Amino acid sequence: MEKDTTFITKEGLVKLKKELEDLKNVKRKEIAWRIQEAKELGDLSENAEYAEAKNEQSFIEGRISELENILRNVTIIDDQKKDNDKVTLGTKIKVKFDGKQLTFIIVGPDEIDPEEGKISHQSPIGRAFLGKKIGETIQIAVPNGVKEYKIISIG
Repeated sequence: MEKDTTFITKEGLVKLKKELEDLKNVKRKEIAWRIQEAKELGDLSENAEYAEAKNEQSFIEGRISELENILRNVTIIDDQKKDNDKVTLGTKIKVKFDGKQLTFIIVGPDEIDPEEGKISHQSPIGRAFLGKKIGETIQIAVPNGVKEYKIISIG
């Protein structure tokens, strides 16, 4: 099943390629070894180690397929073409929220990392920031009310 274009930074592309390489060249071999070891233990119908290894193998193969599909449909977010006057994909922004300063980077959904401030352009907050300029205030409805963010810098 193919999906639409995936937008990703150069850094994100490197991470995905590294993960794919690790899954194909390291994890596949490790799981094959675990399955072989489990088979040697005897009766597979009551062998928890074998069942667990097969489940992990299924997960690894699924992730490999997912990554290959992402990489087939990827579009790199070009840092050189970023407009520092307004928020676009790949933009780093600083905002004021509840008296605090927060930093966000607007990325594609395959790169989100809340601990690093990376939010998807498809998320409600990411969508709300897109196209906005320094000094603009955006309001986002959340379950416990409306949150207000003021953009203080872009770039």
